[in-house]
Amino acid sequence: MPFPFPHSPFTLLPPFLRYLYVALIILAGATLAPLTLPILSAETYIRYQTALGFEPPKAENQNTGPLPQHFADEFGWEEMTRAVAEVYNSLPTDERAQTAIFANSYGQAGAIDFFGAKFGLPKAISNHQNYWYWGSLNYTGAIVIVLGSDGEGDREHFKTVDSVGRTYHPYSRRDEHFEIFLCRGLNQPLQTLWPNIKNWD
Repeated sequence: MPFPFPHSPFTLLPPFLRYLYVALIILAGATLAPLTLPILSAETYIRYQTALGFEPPKAENQNTGPLPQHFADEFGWEEMTRAVAEVYNSLPTDERAQTAIFANSYGQAGAIDFFGAKFGLPKAISNHQNYWYWGSLNYTGAIVIVLGSDGEGDREHFKTVDSVGRTYHPYSRRDEHFEIFLCRGLNQPLQTLWPNIKNWD
């Protein structure tokens, strides 16, 4: 004799309540979908988020600005790369060959590597997480374009540190709004310094 399966509470509901229940689930899913899926423009998303009374959740202790991090991370990378390229391509040809682009986060380094070719940029170097394993790419530290820094630590290690640009996008994470520094004359060879500067945060 087959074992009878017990009825679920859902099947015990009157049919019209079952349909109402399913309709409410679909309505709730449709209402919340724009908060997790990139189906609205940034401008429309911000208005929608405000209408629902939501604020962007804090993630990784970062000020994400008007968008939550999973959307904010989609903005600003190509604009940052273009700003770096303006600095790099303004240098004399003989200096470009020895100019490293040092990023303080793997996101910045990845953007340089992804978008940089069309702007004539070399690969970035970074001390952040797995990028550190790829090393300093034989740069000496004679000339370095530094990203994601406030310049304080750079002034301890370079003879000169000049602010030469700024990267900004209204929808990117606020920690991706920063000055671009052109640093010259590292006080020790970069290859010597490299083993001690890895950053795993």
